[in-house]
Amino acid sequence: MIMDETLNAIKENIRNAQFRPTILSMLTNPFYFARKGLYQNIASLSCYIKGSVLDVGCGHKPYKSLFATEKYVGLEIDSEENRLNKHADIFYDGSMFPFEDSEFDSVVINQVLEHVFEPNFFLSEVERVLKNEGLLLLTVPFIWDEHEVPVDYARYSSYGLSYLMKRHHFEIVELRKSVSGIRVIFQIFNAFLYKTLLPRNQKLSFLLTLLLLAPVNILGELANLVAPNNEDLYLDNVILAVLKKDD
Repeated sequence: MIMDETLNAIKENIRNAQFRPTILSMLTNPFYFARKGLYQNIASLSCYIKGSVLDVGCGHKPYKSLFATEKYVGLEIDSEENRLNKHADIFYDGSMFPFEDSEFDSVVINQVLEHVFEPNFFLSEVERVLKNEGLLLLTVPFIWDEHEVPVDYARYSSYGLSYLMKRHHFEIVELRKSVSGIRVIFQIFNAFLYKTLLPRNQKLSFLLTLLLLAPVNILGELANLVAPNNEDLYLDNVILAVLKKDD
């Protein structure tokens, strides 16, 4: 009984380490650099997200604990898989959001926009359900491999996102390039190893992660201390924007 509880606690810590930057993350997470950058940036901007919050494409709500809010609603596409595996409060058909106009004070969208085939319609819905002067916290990949195929439609540069924000009456408060420079190379290499070498057997996969991927993470951190930075080469965009409906 005690052994089972210990194993379950270890598994829970490893799951948490997939999204939160810790020493354990460095040793067990194939996506360590990407997830570390996202967590740190979202955490530092989370203080701006207030009131009623809509998390679009919420997944398992990995960042919910960062937001001190009175209402937090997770929205997901309605499918059998999502209902089994996602922690959404509301499921919908992927078209209009099932909410009233100006219902939310803040909207959070993490790593979702690349899976949206019609971004202008999607952002018009965000604009509709968000109150004037409400805040949007958006993250979206710039350099990453195809994932969640076949619904992986786009990669966005900082300039492309700035254009989309302006088109939908959002004024950018802050735009960050998460994880730039040589760490990008180490992250993409580990993602390659993860997809091509790691087996589906969980125990064997965990062992190979410790033997093969953890050293790459460690080397990447060390290389970042001495290598010059390159702001044009980065993993993710992180945007905090305010809605100006009257402009």
